[in-house]
Amino acid sequence: MLYFASVIDLLVTETNRYYHQYLDRRDETPTPLPDITNSEMFLFLAITVQMGHDIRDRLRDYWTRTEQFFTSFYPNTMTRDCFLHILRYLHFTDNDKEIDHNDENYDRLWKIREMFDMLNVTYSKFYNPSEHLAIDEVIVLFKGRVVFKQYIPKKHKRFGIKIFKLCDAAGYTYDMEVYLGKDRQRATTDMTATHATVKQLTRKVRGRGHKLYMDNYFSSPDLYNDLTKHKINCCGTVRPNRKGMPDDFRSKTLRLKRGDVRARKNGDLTAVVWKDKRDVHMLTNMHVSPAEGNFCDESGNALKPAIVEDYNRHMGYVDKSNRMANSYSISRRTWKWTKKLFFHLLDLTILNSHILLKSCGSKLSHRDFRLTLVRNMVEYAGPQPRPLKPLGRPSALATRIGRLEESSRQHWPTTTEKRMDCVVCHARTKKRRRIQTKCEACNVGLCISGCFKDYHTKTQL
Repeated sequence: MLYFASVIDLLVTETNRYYHQYLDRRDETPTPLPDITNSEMFLFLAITVQMGHDIRDRLRDYWTRTEQFFTSFYPNTMTRDCFLHILRYLHFTDNDKEIDHNDENYDRLWKIREMFDMLNVTYSKFYNPSEHLAIDEVIVLFKGRVVFKQYIPKKHKRFGIKIFKLCDAAGYTYDMEVYLGKDRQRATTDMTATHATVKQLTRKVRGRGHKLYMDNYFSSPDLYNDLTKHKINCCGTVRPNRKGMPDDFRSKTLRLKRGDVRARKNGDLTAVVWKDKRDVHMLTNMHVSPAEGNFCDESGNALKPAIVEDYNRHMGYVDKSNRMANSYSISRRTWKWTKKLFFHLLDLTILNSHILLKSCGSKLSHRDFRLTLVRNMVEYAGPQPRPLKPLGRPSALATRIGRLEESSRQHWPTTTEKRMDCVVCHARTKKRRRIQTKCEACNVGLCISGCFKDYHTKTQL
């Protein structure tokens, strides 16, 4: 879990913080539940990944004792209540950091921005992409309420969150950016919004001589000229009315028959129109200008120019990545948009990890890699299911395995204004000993002399 290890601490910290913020908002504060540990977060993610291979109607069905559905993996790894508790309060940032929606610096992705950026940086840190790259959009299905939700009728998933991705031939996502709405784009008087998006996504591959493919949503002569300065070769379909396109292409005065090819060259750019069932307009700065004329086979079928062949061969990288990432998706329709996006990123991160492993010579399939990952995460965390009981009397605390699982460097004694019972003294003598010292990580009262060490090193107190 190379790519996701960097965000485990963030998930644990913010999930626990959000739970305590929830308790603080309540008029009657119930006895708090134990804080989630790093090990439990690993187990939570392991179960979540496993669920992608075992689809059921309800989450509770994974822990059912009904003969038709019973699977020992889930209850042996984590209790149902603990899993549902983490899922309910799963959070990715501190709510107290929210700024006014009318502020010019307001970020619509702020609830998951920190984790999104961490993954984006990590994706490009450990991998060298192939020569051929493609930029395209994908839709993360979501029909709930979010201001930047998109409706694209031609997509299989018509409603959802739009993400622009840069992918290579293996389907590896090297960089990505969420579309946050027309009013949040980087358009200027000198640069269109799509131009700015492509520049942002290609900033890490400049000067390497990559060959980039894109569709007519992005392509323009100005963009291609700009990318040429950074040694990025480009090819793609283009809208004939783009600024800088040949006048006869823009005015659509050409009357072509099936198989006809026309080309116009200006500096490094070549614009091509080819007639198949309809006019196909292409733009490139890396292909030789094709011969003009009519090119059909004996059956009258139009022969594709080399530029069209190359485009069809390489443009599907983003769709390939999205298809593989969603092949074992665990997303459910009732989740908030932040959780929908998070679990899409989880699937994407696993896919990137698999592609990275294959680049090192592994023959493991995507499915087998995911199942192996689940086993490794469970072994790493140590499956120790515990009942989710409120913090209160020592009986629940004394048997909490989490105090032994975590590294001792994370446990420090600290003072507290309110006196607490030493849980070790109470477990041994059945008498209360009121003290003003506790473990900062476990949030339980402990005597400094002996009890603190015993609590974190002994199973039986």
